[in-house]
Amino acid sequence: MKKCEYSEQREKIVADAIRPVATELRLIDAADFIALLRYESHGSLADLVSSAAELYFVPGTVNFGIGGNYMLDWNRNPEIVLDLELKPDGVTVYAQLALRDNSAAIEINHIAFKKPSVDPDENTAFLARSLDAAKFIKSYPTAMAS
Repeated sequence: MKKCEYSEQREKIVADAIRPVATELRLIDAADFIALLRYESHGSLADLVSSAAELYFVPGTVNFGIGGNYMLDWNRNPEIVLDLELKPDGVTVYAQLALRDNSAAIEINHIAFKKPSVDPDENTAFLARSLDAAKFIKSYPTAMAS
């Protein structure tokens, strides 16, 4: 996605929303993710993402995307990158979730609003409201992965 002045704010909104899902996924051993990614077991990866998301979001809101990647080298900790599709009402977010040893990060590739406003601030506010409406729990403890 071409970065703009709203990209960072929107990534923060998405990161805050999926923080508990990232925390759940980080409980899975990195070697398991690597094996599933290496052997293109996308169905199993989709099940893991769905299982982690079902505790926090309405079904179908957080989905495994088209694939993922991993970085594994002798001199550093592994990093797992999963493609995600977030589909709260009225918007679809295509993003990559990076899972590391002590953290997680999100990078948005594309956002598609069903009825976009000409005002980017309204679109950003809509994204936040839509993700909030798709949550089972409206706020989470701050001690989770960021």
